[in-house]
Amino acid sequence: MTGQVRAGQAIPALGLWRSTALVVGNMIGSGIFLLPASLAAYGGISILGWLFTTTGAVLLALVFARLSRAAPKTGGLYVYTRDTFGDFAGFVVAWGYWISIWSGNAAIATAFAGYVGVFFPPIARIPLLAGVAAAGAIWLFSWVNAAGVRTAGIVQLVTTLLKLLPLMVIGTLGFYFFNAGHFTPFNLSGESPISAVTATAALTLWAFLGLESATIPAEEVMDPRRTIPRATMLGTLSAAAVYILGTMAVMGLISPAALGRSTAPFADAASAMWGSWAAYAVAAGAAVSCMGALNGWILLQGQLPLAMARDGLFPAVFSRLSKRGTPVAGIVIASVLATILISMNYTKGLVNQFTFILLLSTVTTLVPYVFCSAAELAHSLGGREGATRRSRPMRVLVPALAFIYSLWAISGAGRDTVYWGFLLLLGGIPVYVCNKRSAIRGRRF
Repeated sequence: MTGQVRAGQAIPALGLWRSTALVVGNMIGSGIFLLPASLAAYGGISILGWLFTTTGAVLLALVFARLSRAAPKTGGLYVYTRDTFGDFAGFVVAWGYWISIWSGNAAIATAFAGYVGVFFPPIARIPLLAGVAAAGAIWLFSWVNAAGVRTAGIVQLVTTLLKLLPLMVIGTLGFYFFNAGHFTPFNLSGESPISAVTATAALTLWAFLGLESATIPAEEVMDPRRTIPRATMLGTLSAAAVYILGTMAVMGLISPAALGRSTAPFADAASAMWGSWAAYAVAAGAAVSCMGALNGWILLQGQLPLAMARDGLFPAVFSRLSKRGTPVAGIVIASVLATILISMNYTKGLVNQFTFILLLSTVTTLVPYVFCSAAELAHSLGGREGATRRSRPMRVLVPALAFIYSLWAISGAGRDTVYWGFLLLLGGIPVYVCNKRSAIRGRRF
């Protein structure tokens, strides 16, 4: 166990509120500030999409809450899959999730640079400056996390509180300026209600990725068997409330046509309420939101490969800890990869490639959700300790529904994305083979 040492014992760095902040902070990134514009083409029916996705997210949160009680160890999704299905399945899950983390960090940092460009226009106009700002954000929070999990947890709590402020203001006071006419007709898409809800649910899914965040650094959490399940459920439900209220308020403030053209929906909604100064305030909140998400995900990009390296499924360099007990090598390596992606993003010919990497990030996150739902289903069918015959049907129903939901979500990403995501996952097999071979020989490379 890592953490700061006091009286010869490691002191876990993350309590309930910091763990909850990690969940909320990792879910609420740049996406919520842009999603209302994407949903504008569907109209008010998109709220049903939010509710559908929230239901799926709660099912997954319940799955992770149960798994975390059974195995409160660093690694989260990887540990649950490996303990249930073996080394190879655990490696595939962790490999895909690790890729999704650092590629997603590149996207968050890029969005951060865009919001900073509201205040410093040259950053928005000059690609090189934007790239430097994005890379600078990556390395700033890499340094924060290298300073220790306790420091990163404090930063996460503060940035989460700051990012929630503008969203909660719009999601509450915005209803005083609400125009119900913007929700007529309820379905603007021209598609059937089922098709419209399915499409909007797929769009909103990105906003919930990260609900499992508290499970990854389990050994840094105080009383993990109680704290992780509570933080996971509390964080998921809190984020869902902010998402739904914020989207409804923005749609009630801005006409569907204008909202569909907006590049900063919440800022435009604030401007409609109180003027241009409010738009700058929300833009600042969006920048803080990106900072909080980036800080939380960089924490995880070191903790996940740490757990894998301990089990001999990742190069041993990822298991090395600094004097402060942090996996600095893992943080640095992933940040280098994210920086490379950022440089690709600011080469005009590679912008579409970078966007596609974001879609791959979503798919490679959902694959662990499928495996973890299956793991909990296997434990429930096998009769986990403490379960009674009367409670077993409900215990089986939750992971079964979570499994079906995760499969549906993957299918919604599109054939091309699933195809390339599958190839990307297979690309990690040589790493697994090399480490397995070294472990058999009694060493690691």
